[in-house]
Amino acid sequence: MRSGMLRDSHYARKVADCTTAALSYWDVNRVCRYANRAYRERFGRPGPDMVGRITIRELLGSQYPKAQPFIEKAYAGIAQEFERDITAPQGNVCRTLTTYTPDIENGEVKGVISQVVDVTYLKDVEEKLRAAKEKAETFATHDFLTGLPNRTLLNDRVGSAIAVANRKRCHVAVCVMDMDGFKEINDRCGHQTGDTVLKEMARRVSDALREYDSVARVGGDEFVILLTEVVNREQVRTVLERIVRASAVPFEMSGHMISATLSIGVAIYPEDGRNITELIRSADRALYDSKERGKNCYSFYGPQGDATNR
Repeated sequence: MRSGMLRDSHYARKVADCTTAALSYWDVNRVCRYANRAYRERFGRPGPDMVGRITIRELLGSQYPKAQPFIEKAYAGIAQEFERDITAPQGNVCRTLTTYTPDIENGEVKGVISQVVDVTYLKDVEEKLRAAKEKAETFATHDFLTGLPNRTLLNDRVGSAIAVANRKRCHVAVCVMDMDGFKEINDRCGHQTGDTVLKEMARRVSDALREYDSVARVGGDEFVILLTEVVNREQVRTVLERIVRASAVPFEMSGHMISATLSIGVAIYPEDGRNITELIRSADRALYDSKERGKNCYSFYGPQGDATNR
């Protein structure tokens, strides 16, 4: 019987030494009574230096304070599971999942079984998946070229702005904007320069807005500006004047001096539309009027479809 037990123990140790999980047993005095090969390697301790010779506090050293709350609860009879970073003997940091399981006999804690599993690879994969998910979500709601919100996010923001306007009894301005002569810029300087111009224009417009307003790119050289919590048209004029001035400053790209101006049509909620579709339709009509008046200007949509030039 005795030999059978010894044989079973021998095989159990062989199995434990072959597992990649770091296993150990700590008695009631918190002294190590067993550590498999993975545990010894993880902490850089040969067997003779550990078993019966070292306490868990001595083993963990400077890392002990972080693990102490979990250790205390385990010795109080409560199983613990937590993540922690462990610095390996080689200096690399491993991300681990640690469990402390109380060894309870007749209602008394006789010791604690520790299991440490290296989850570095899984955590790296998890972070890559999270980054990929965030990137996909960004692509779904933002323009790939300028990084501005796209039509999907614009619709959400207009809906939220209208809800706030109804609550605060103010207005919302939806401004449809496109660049004057953008096709000529593409034809003369090339599409790569045209893309750079679009990105620069997006930056200039964004910089000219109030912090709680936004601009979206909805296609080609067409943008939509959303001005929230508007009290009167003068507020809209002030913002649009900044945008028109900023856009009119020439800039050099690829050896070309480029002057890019904007035409803008403005619709005000609720007078010119009760939802995003109606507001865009009204702003488009006002934009057409700006083009007819010579471009490089903005126009408000009027009660009968007419517009007012700046």
